[in-house]
Amino acid sequence: ALEPLSVGLAIGVASALTGYLSHPRFYCSYVECCPRAGQRLNATALKAQLDNRLFGQHLAKDVVLKAVLGFSNNPSPKKPLMLSLHGWAGTGKNFLSQILAENVHPAGLRSKFVHLFLATLHFPHHDQVKLYKEQLQNWIRGNVSACPSSVFIFDEMDKMHPGVIDAIKPFLDYYEEVDGVSYRKAIFIFLSNAGGDLINKAALDFWTSGKRREDIQLKDLEPLLSVGVFNNKNSGLWHSSIIDRNLIDYFVPFLPLEQKHVKMCVRAEMTARGYAVDEKIVQAVADEMTYFPKEQKIYSDKGCKTVQAKLDIHEDL
Repeated sequence: ALEPLSVGLAIGVASALTGYLSHPRFYCSYVECCPRAGQRLNATALKAQLDNRLFGQHLAKDVVLKAVLGFSNNPSPKKPLMLSLHGWAGTGKNFLSQILAENVHPAGLRSKFVHLFLATLHFPHHDQVKLYKEQLQNWIRGNVSACPSSVFIFDEMDKMHPGVIDAIKPFLDYYEEVDGVSYRKAIFIFLSNAGGDLINKAALDFWTSGKRREDIQLKDLEPLLSVGVFNNKNSGLWHSSIIDRNLIDYFVPFLPLEQKHVKMCVRAEMTARGYAVDEKIVQAVADEMTYFPKEQKIYSDKGCKTVQAKLDIHEDL
């Protein structure tokens, strides 16, 4: 027969062990957990990643850094953070959204709390708009209920059918709760090529007038973007109630990239592959890109989008 003392000791040890294993810090070191209330972003780490990994976008980096840190440090935001990123392909919109997601949830796009929607994949059929809106509302409601600081990224907004995205308007508005769920800690990010022409023209006008690229400010572009995207029939935000109700906190412009920025992308890619940076190859890849305007050849018309593919043909060198 077991002695009472032995039984009591065994029960005590088991209870202590169970308590330790179920402690949030221990549990969350093995299983991804939603960030605790009041947990803040590491401002130094986020700034370093933006500085070291995103090239030629001084404006986007500055706006997003301030917006995200201000939102993170606010213990009681009045609404979710809503960012709309605009610019031509290859300028860094996807890259920035990934960096941001990784700093909110370390697993980034692999996190169960980060959700990426592609317009052409998830909302392909024009005659299914009503169904998409219902599904989108249910999906967001369920995921924010599970983790208030969920991140939702909507890519290809310029290809989304008008009206679909308005389904999330109630979740972006200044409500403390919607049907018992608070959305005020969530982050919503739109990615779109819409407005890219407006941004490129403004950048070229600055260059033509002899002004520095770094002197372009948000006030020079944001009003153009909000009006241009709202009136663009080829945009998922065409006549959107989200814009009409001023629920987008920032329209973030991504400037066209110059050759010096393309070279930065090539060097970063070579380093990521474990290669020694060879400036001859850097220049060769940059020279293979096409630039506009046709005469001046200032800006890369694909940004850094094809850098990886073009570097592949130089691997044997």
